[in-house]
Amino acid sequence: MKKAGYLTFLVFSYLITLLPFRVLYLLSDLNYLMFYHVFRYRRKVVENNLGNAFPEKDAGELKKIEKRFYRHLSDVFVETIKPMHLSAKQIKRRFAVRDTSLTDRFFEEGRDVVALCSHYNNWEWFSAMQLSSRHRVVTIYKPLKNKYFDRFMLRIRTRFGVWVTPMNHIIRDIVSCRNDKVLTMSGFIADQTPPKNDNAMWTTFLNQDTGFFRGAEKVAVKYDMPVIFVHIIKQRRGFYELEYSLITEHPREEEPNFIISRYASMLEEVIRARPEYWLWSHRRWKYKRPETK
Repeated sequence: MKKAGYLTFLVFSYLITLLPFRVLYLLSDLNYLMFYHVFRYRRKVVENNLGNAFPEKDAGELKKIEKRFYRHLSDVFVETIKPMHLSAKQIKRRFAVRDTSLTDRFFEEGRDVVALCSHYNNWEWFSAMQLSSRHRVVTIYKPLKNKYFDRFMLRIRTRFGVWVTPMNHIIRDIVSCRNDKVLTMSGFIADQTPPKNDNAMWTTFLNQDTGFFRGAEKVAVKYDMPVIFVHIIKQRRGFYELEYSLITEHPREEEPNFIISRYASMLEEVIRARPEYWLWSHRRWKYKRPETK
């Protein structure tokens, strides 16, 4: 059954990727109507998340953000599969890095880099980062339960040369690349929800107690890797720019939790400026901060 569903999806996706962007966005507009008004996809989750994050906003403001979010999410859906039939030149024009001088300097210094990313704007197009990076780009991902869809997403995510690896393999891959004299940029989508029993770092984020994975900070400290914040800026439909900002150049000199706390602060600033572009349908706050003994 899973295979049959996958084959149907594969044919449907293949046909969609052949369409020009202007037609894809007509489909996106239709998807928005279906997601928001018909299926009401996670409407209650989005409403609760927005209301808790922005208690200072009235109902009208929150409703505008909510609708804009669903419109953007519909765009991300069609944009995710479109790279199957985009050339490297085409995707690089649509997903450009504004300034690579920061990472270029670390490359010249012979240093690996940790890049902290998020579910903001079109995170699936991180698959194009290798086209603008002198480092070997390695992104961490969580394998999907459905092996067919997992294989499909891996094809898209690796199409332009990015390596993908599960979190429990990142150390192995960094060491392997170092042995081969290959400098890496390890990309962590660091706004995901840690498991309930994970030794998370807790802080106030978007007006709520929020846990964050510590893994990226541990990797940065272990290998003394500079840490950067990756901000995706949406210029217009189908066109994005990446902006790199420094979190720390010397992670071993920072206090514990500084890197993740700084990341959370920078991400919150980005979200508050344009909240409709973050993934509000994610059940980000399903766990509570553990009580201290």
